[in-house]
Amino acid sequence: MVKISLCMIVKDEQAVLARCLDSVRDIVDEVIVVDTGSTDDTPAIAARYGRVLSFAWCDDFAAARDFSFAQATMDYILWLDADDVIAPDDRARFQALKAALDGTTDVVMLPYHTAFDEQGRPTFTYYRERLLRRAAGFRWQGAVHECITPCGRVQYGDAAVEHRKQGEGDSERNLRIYQKLLAAHGRLDARGQFYYARELLTHGQHAAAVQAFTDFLDRPDGWVEDRIEACRGLSDGLLALGQREQARQALVRTFAMDSPRAETCCALAALELAEGRLRQAAFWYETALRIPQDARNGGFVQQACYGYTPCLGLCVCYDRMGRYREAALWNERAAVFRPSSPAVAYNRRYFARLEEQTGNNDCADA
Repeated sequence: MVKISLCMIVKDEQAVLARCLDSVRDIVDEVIVVDTGSTDDTPAIAARYGRVLSFAWCDDFAAARDFSFAQATMDYILWLDADDVIAPDDRARFQALKAALDGTTDVVMLPYHTAFDEQGRPTFTYYRERLLRRAAGFRWQGAVHECITPCGRVQYGDAAVEHRKQGEGDSERNLRIYQKLLAAHGRLDARGQFYYARELLTHGQHAAAVQAFTDFLDRPDGWVEDRIEACRGLSDGLLALGQREQARQALVRTFAMDSPRAETCCALAALELAEGRLRQAAFWYETALRIPQDARNGGFVQQACYGYTPCLGLCVCYDRMGRYREAALWNERAAVFRPSSPAVAYNRRYFARLEEQTGNNDCADA
């Protein structure tokens, strides 16, 4: 069986580090924790599990991760952030994956769950390059939102990593690093430009975000999944600026890039719904329901857009059309995806009141 080194970079993670390391201690054969300047008990906690080294922080996540990888001695390297965990079911899947590896696979892509619903089920997922063959000599790219480009023999697995963040962290850090890079070099690479635009959007700098997304989309070297996501980000920025038709066109632009994504269809439906174009909104929600979900294209996947959101949206559309029976049925279909949804519960109470007022047990069209 192959052996695995866990390599991490951390800073001031005393609240979550033990949780992370406990969740993988029976999976990995070596633990290497690189501390980038903690002022709390993070190094002491890490020392209970493996080797602890220091790295002088230089506003470059790739450099820190490369340093951590250089310390590994096992066949494969697993990387995690301190607020990541591997749940029991996924630990079993990971053990099975580890047992099946024969040392010829270069990269193992695994699901990364980063948002969850009321019952703890993932609502936002994408695949990451999670296990890497040490002898392949992979290097990280990007001072922020760093990545390794998968190459060689790539394998997909189903052992998910969950990002269970606690606290706010330094919300300004990434934007600050990008601005520093721009000041020094005047230009970002394509991936950096994409994530810089996302940071601007997150910080409410909508006009700057629109320009940054536009600059990214004007480049010839952007990855198609980033280009699709950039169109959705551009649409959000334009909406915030009150430019609704331009926002619609930004979404439609994605259809020339690849097959339609349910996330895009739901965004178009929300635009139409906000303008009272109910039939058009229903069309896009119904279209979203027909699109199969596949996170293996590497893009961001909002699971709700492949079931819950369009069902709930169709409930709203048909309610506003006065077709209450159909609306109630769509609400129950939404409940299949998220049984504990507060919105579903609210709608049930609404339809129950409507039934009492109309005296119609079928909540028929009024």
